[in-house]
Amino acid sequence: MSDLDDRKAGTRVFKKTSPNGKVTTYLGKRDFLDRGTFVDPIDGMVLIDEEYIKQGRKVIVQLNAAFRYGREDLDVLGLTFRKDLIKQSFQVYPQDPALERPLTRLQERLKKKLGDNAFPFWFEIPPHSASSVTLQPAQGDTGKPCGVDYELRTIVTGEGSCVERPRKYSTVKLAIRKLTYSPAVEGPQPMVDVTKEFLMSPGLLHLEASLDKEQKFIPHFDATHIYGFGHFSVSLWGTQV
Repeated sequence: MSDLDDRKAGTRVFKKTSPNGKVTTYLGKRDFLDRGTFVDPIDGMVLIDEEYIKQGRKVIVQLNAAFRYGREDLDVLGLTFRKDLIKQSFQVYPQDPALERPLTRLQERLKKKLGDNAFPFWFEIPPHSASSVTLQPAQGDTGKPCGVDYELRTIVTGEGSCVERPRKYSTVKLAIRKLTYSPAVEGPQPMVDVTKEFLMSPGLLHLEASLDKEQKFIPHFDATHIYGFGHFSVSLWGTQV
């Protein structure tokens, strides 16, 4: 991993190259914020070696997000403790005219610096998608930690219409994070209420749940306050939050 610095504007760009040196992915940042009403778009460039262009190789960028809830060494018999949350793909080369859009400022600068063999890509992270989370592994655990992780993967497939399995030596993997923006001014105290009617018992049950404040920061979590009242003589048990 290295940085490409624009001396005039001081722009920092993240760069990663495939093991065979044929494909390079460029990103302006690796942290993308969920600001409540929208998520920062992902924009970058891929520099492709002239040999791959002459061969007509297809170059595709994938946005993957997954939730891992178990150790990798426990994945047996085709059962994995991993759930895919997001799987998007963008064909960088050959370019699809239907996917073309105006270049961002970062992409214009990279295009000017890298030349005609650099091609843009864009992604929109779905709203309300899970944010990046990494659980601290226990002592002695190996493999990837549990949590939610995001990854940009640039792969190269076969020539023309021929599709072959992507190979590691021509693949670029770049980890990114999706973070949640915390506003400076807190909103009202979160509260929800529900009224429940039971089929075999007369009367209604009313429950209210509330938190002390809207924003919670790890590891400081406050308890949830539960208040309930009803007009019936049946005992209530087994409440779950």
